[in-house]
Amino acid sequence: MNRFLKGTCALAFVLFALGSAKAADDFKGFYVGVNAGGAFGRPRVDTSPTFSSTGYFAATSTPAITKASNQTIDMNGFTAGGTAGYNFQFESVVVGLEADYGSMNLSGSTTVTQPYPCCPTTSFTVTQTAKTSWVFTLRPRVGVVFGRFLLYGTAGAAITNVKYTGLFTDTFANAHESAAIDETRPGWAAGGGGEYHLSHHLSIKGEYLWTDFGVASIPTSGLTAFTPPISFPTNIFTHTVNMRAPIVRAGLNFRF
Repeated sequence: MNRFLKGTCALAFVLFALGSAKAADDFKGFYVGVNAGGAFGRPRVDTSPTFSSTGYFAATSTPAITKASNQTIDMNGFTAGGTAGYNFQFESVVVGLEADYGSMNLSGSTTVTQPYPCCPTTSFTVTQTAKTSWVFTLRPRVGVVFGRFLLYGTAGAAITNVKYTGLFTDTFANAHESAAIDETRPGWAAGGGGEYHLSHHLSIKGEYLWTDFGVASIPTSGLTAFTPPISFPTNIFTHTVNMRAPIVRAGLNFRF
């Protein structure tokens, strides 16, 4: 009798363990979660004036300004937010759709000062800043399950806000020009990660995403110089910013 009870208990334990393992392997269904990590902005910026024979600049000045102002701003920040998604599972293959929204606080600037090629005793200065504060992504996910672990790749749409300012000044005749961009920019996100079941309902994940939000640009009507100020509308400036930001983050998901 004792052997029968012991055997029954052992069989029940094995069946429970197998059931728990199967539940842990199951990634299908609806889930919500939170995530946090680091964002590493790498936006490209530039300030490009056009040459005009009736304008302010010498012919050698405008290409020098364009070349000097073409910079990459390095900026590091924090990202955190919420996630929601749904997975379908076919044996060991998982296909799903995931959306997330949260903060992406990035801010940085670059300043370049160089002498004019035509007039080396005078110089120009270009100061540019870029920042963003939030990010949204909507991405399909495709992955393969290995026991409790899901390895996946992902790519889809992304949206963020891009703020940019550009300021040009010089010492030749106190020239001045400035512009600002404040846009909601669509783009894309792609990367991959891994998710591990802690229990039937809870899982943790690590993820890398590269985001790119394209080029935002704004042309301005020229600059002013001298005292009293004289306007030079034929020297059109174009300011551009391409916001790019790799994201590395961890997350905790609850599966219903």
